[in-house]
Amino acid sequence: MRIAVDAMGGDKAPQEIVKGSVLAAQQVSDAEIILVGDENRIKHELHLGGTIPKNITIHHAAQIVGMEDPATHSIRQKINSSITQSVELVAKGKADALVSAGHTGATVAAAMLHMKTLKGIRRPGIAISLPTLYGSCLIIDAGANISCKPLHLYQYGIMASTVCKHLMNKENPRVGLLNIGEEDAKGNDLVRETFSLLSNSHLNFIGNIESREIFDGKADVVVCEGFVGNVILKFAEGMAKNLLTTIKAESMNRFWAKLGLLLCKPVFQSLKAKMDFAEYGGVPLLGVNGVCIICHGRSDARAIQNAIKAALKLTKTAVNGHIISELEKSNTLTAEVA
Repeated sequence: MRIAVDAMGGDKAPQEIVKGSVLAAQQVSDAEIILVGDENRIKHELHLGGTIPKNITIHHAAQIVGMEDPATHSIRQKINSSITQSVELVAKGKADALVSAGHTGATVAAAMLHMKTLKGIRRPGIAISLPTLYGSCLIIDAGANISCKPLHLYQYGIMASTVCKHLMNKENPRVGLLNIGEEDAKGNDLVRETFSLLSNSHLNFIGNIESREIFDGKADVVVCEGFVGNVILKFAEGMAKNLLTTIKAESMNRFWAKLGLLLCKPVFQSLKAKMDFAEYGGVPLLGVNGVCIICHGRSDARAIQNAIKAALKLTKTAVNGHIISELEKSNTLTAEVA
């Protein structure tokens, strides 16, 4: 399998992106990793690392999409950017998946323009995994689409439920709709209409859930629009970081608390790992015709290494084929609301 990696995307590119790709290449010798970006800079980073794995190749891309660039404008004007070239490799069948820590909006836009969406899918969605009391849950969408229609959210539920079933081994995933209350009539028009669609679907829909219930593990899949999902993601990330920092700071003021913190160190390390985005590497953009892994802008080598492994896992699972099969079960309903 071939994984295209946007070597110029992210706050720590290309140094950490190249390092992470090398680590992944050493672990998965049966996969080819294509580093996309400025050839001279990539070669420089590779030589700094010493021995270059044989399963790493370079695809030159002269341009870079900056975080300040408008998404759609940049992919049309910068056709030789590392993001666009990575996406085109997948679209042309020269790579099986792509990994990028660069401009999320540009990556989504490029994927829709070149890779296209799966048959029947109206909008792709980013699915993120958050830890719960009993494992984890998928939240979709986390920022790919902030102008949602009920059909988009309904299809998000189908896609994330399919991933839960085939990738996370949850036989009949519980799907919840994020709302301001559990009552059926709560929420705005978008949420109420989506509630109706999900209620009449073949999914294991458990109704509305509130944001405080996400971490209780009430649902395996939580459906929401991209603006809300992105806010939840960044709030959870900041909350987890500050909570652990506050516990450590408070414990340093008292001897017995400091001793207790030392005894609980393995517990806190385990908790930190569950909340660390680098452990997951990246998250999938579901609904596009190919595998696309989007990483945190601050991704380091470990995060990129894990993102490449996630791309390989998604490719091997052929999750897109399963999504199409699930969509076919809902053809009648989709036609009614189209």
